[in-house]
Amino acid sequence: MSLLLGHSPKLFIRKPVLVRASAGGSSSPLQTPPCFVDGAKYCGPDHVELRFSYTSTDYPKLIKKAPVELVYNDINDPIIPWPAEQFEEGDKVSDAEVTTIGSSHGWVASLMHGVGILRLHDDLNPVASDANPKCISLPPPVSLPRCQTQFVTNVSLSSLSPEEEDCVVAVKFMGPQLSYCRPSAQGNSKWFNIRIANPCFFSSRLMFSKKHNMFRIPGAGGQLIASWDLCKDEHTPKFQELRYHFLPEPTEAEREVMDTCLTTEHLVESQSTGETFLVKCFRQTVDGIAVLQTKGVMVFRVAPKGNAVYTQDIGDLTIFISKAEAFCVRASSFPGVSPNHVYILDVMEISFFKLADSSITTLTERIMAPYFFPPQNIEY
Repeated sequence: MSLLLGHSPKLFIRKPVLVRASAGGSSSPLQTPPCFVDGAKYCGPDHVELRFSYTSTDYPKLIKKAPVELVYNDINDPIIPWPAEQFEEGDKVSDAEVTTIGSSHGWVASLMHGVGILRLHDDLNPVASDANPKCISLPPPVSLPRCQTQFVTNVSLSSLSPEEEDCVVAVKFMGPQLSYCRPSAQGNSKWFNIRIANPCFFSSRLMFSKKHNMFRIPGAGGQLIASWDLCKDEHTPKFQELRYHFLPEPTEAEREVMDTCLTTEHLVESQSTGETFLVKCFRQTVDGIAVLQTKGVMVFRVAPKGNAVYTQDIGDLTIFISKAEAFCVRASSFPGVSPNHVYILDVMEISFFKLADSSITTLTERIMAPYFFPPQNIEY
């Protein structure tokens, strides 16, 4: 797969080749292709040197520095031991237990445990300044009664940058709590907390819909979608019930596999076509260890009235699923991206699912920062 073919030992310290967001539009902004951090090397006190992987060998590698805790942030990793060979004896990795908890629009969120400090960083963004990275501190989250704020499903931003005046940052914690704040409020920034009543949303992932201007969460099983207009501080959700059409009939072998899988639901919105997709990923434990690997993917077009139509053809679009907020792009705008595919990135997996024939290619390797970064606009 082209996303991984650029693993060359020779790295280039220069800007990546840029493409336009849409074909033929002279006013379209120049953008980087989708990418992820595919390696990091210790390069000094508390910092690592990042290596990015783009979606084609035509794009040069990019090197930049980032705080070590944004990449190697789990010293007790049960899957892969802490990469001690990356560090020299006596080097201090981190002063506090900091973990990354999600990413949206190229901003990575971190949580400092014990003190509850939540920050937004642009260090892993391929176009952000290496010399002057930005770090935005948010107020410590406050747990609702019988809730917790240490375990997070994901983070979502309503704007491209938390520095924008009207940007809302929303955090979905494991369990019933959904919290949001406005970073631009300066010293007046504070969290607003919402208790979700329906348990089907307790472990679901949050996304922001530009089409609806609302934060949306698909329920477990994909029967419901809940939406909140947090930009207007409306805490009462609106619900959409989905009705599935043209579901394929699985074979007995496929059903046996699906019965042993963990299913996750992801809402994805295409900015170019205006379509909304619900993606169901079926993941299974492999090799008797705590590693999940994707075994199947189903994609549904979601209509405004709640009809969810199974499809194996999303045209020129490609969907990217990772620990970051999901997104999709026009494949023809980014040479090397395969159309009608779902790309999946996780802590021990890079998978490429071809919708046309339901075939899947999986590569198993440790991903220290399992976030796909969407195309980033370049400003000169």
